[in-house]
Amino acid sequence: MTEENISIYDLVSPSDYRYHVKELSPYLSEEAYVKYKSKVEAALASVLASRGIISSESAAQIKKASEHVRARDVYEEEAKVGHDIIAQVNVIRKGVSKEAAAGVHRTATSYDIVDSANVLRYRDAFDSVILPDMVALERAWIDIARREKDTLQIGRTHLQHAEPITFGFAVAWYVSRLGSQILKIKEASASLCGKFSGAVGAYNASSLFVDDPEKFEGEVLSELGLKPTEISTQIVQQEPMADLMHHTISSFTILANWADDLRNLQRPEIAEVGQPRGKDISRSSTMPHKANPVGLENIKSLWKATMPYLVMVSLDQISDHQRDLTNSASQRYIPQVLDQFDYSVRRAIRISASLQAHRQNMLRNFNMSSDKALAEPLHLLLSAYGHPNSHEYVGRLADESYKTGRPLTEIVLNDRSLQPYLKKFTERQMAVVRDPSRYVGIASKKAEHVADRWARRMDEL
Repeated sequence: MTEENISIYDLVSPSDYRYHVKELSPYLSEEAYVKYKSKVEAALASVLASRGIISSESAAQIKKASEHVRARDVYEEEAKVGHDIIAQVNVIRKGVSKEAAAGVHRTATSYDIVDSANVLRYRDAFDSVILPDMVALERAWIDIARREKDTLQIGRTHLQHAEPITFGFAVAWYVSRLGSQILKIKEASASLCGKFSGAVGAYNASSLFVDDPEKFEGEVLSELGLKPTEISTQIVQQEPMADLMHHTISSFTILANWADDLRNLQRPEIAEVGQPRGKDISRSSTMPHKANPVGLENIKSLWKATMPYLVMVSLDQISDHQRDLTNSASQRYIPQVLDQFDYSVRRAIRISASLQAHRQNMLRNFNMSSDKALAEPLHLLLSAYGHPNSHEYVGRLADESYKTGRPLTEIVLNDRSLQPYLKKFTERQMAVVRDPSRYVGIASKKAEHVADRWARRMDEL
């Protein structure tokens, strides 16, 4: 069987046949990996020529041959020689003259090529696809926060009704969290460094040909738009990649949290938000009346599959002495992590665009316990005006309200023992006692402030 007649459905990873962002293929596919390694080989040849170590004609041949290397050719050669980089070097050498072939890969070790190619393609993937998608999701959430900044909603803690907020305020919580991670990812991506310091990082090979091997390293990486790490062994320092992956998976966790919140708000007994039927809302296979939030569940499920890779990245920070191969297989799964994350970001964008806030249901749910929302401001005010045990006393009144069904507001206003204290309340404070929907603090203003701040930050990006 050859590559030409393999169906995507013959593949094993669901990232390939189900959860794939095709715009990431030029950066994350195996073909892309080979292409980026060839770019590094071409950059090396260019600098070797500028230093007079090989001829300009040889460098031109190497560059042209590198541009035509394909993964299929490399894998066929690897099957013969048993080494992926030797295979790639051999494929390049087959496309150039004998003189030029002698200059291919000169002074380099495998991971000068591998690590530099990886950081370059991951940076490009973030800059070209993933970060723009994250910004698009951030803007979608900003729009919702602004639109719903005044929409009254009951806040919930421990899954119980708590105090009034606004739906825009609830969404602004995610705006701020995701926005912070976007900035951190951009910084972490820009901090990725390459290396061209040889088999143990001490510039042993390059120092045979140049007097200033560190400058030589900088010139090679500059051809690729990269900077060298301060010091390397056979591999680059792993912390910048670990930082990038940490912020990526942290962002994925924010998506999973958001998805959980929306799924709960869509439960029929809550029904505060909804989505139209389509790719993200499906019917049951046997119960056609159901509206299953499969899009949100898919985000949560992909996060569960991806989150443990953070442990893998941490383990890859450890390498025995100047190099071992214990990260050679595991790091090949990084593209899958990025693919699944961006797939979920795009799904979240689509869900956010179609999300409907059911304001009447939010008001209905608030009214279920609106009088109980009086408890916190009441006990704080009673205490401020001298009540000896306001927390316990208001708690007993709330228990009475639950037991009898009488609104807590009614019980409070008719409690003779509280009248001396209530008379001390200001007009604004009494307004909250009579109508707890006024007890929203600055939820609306905060939602607007957060939305505006992060809109400006996204514009700056």
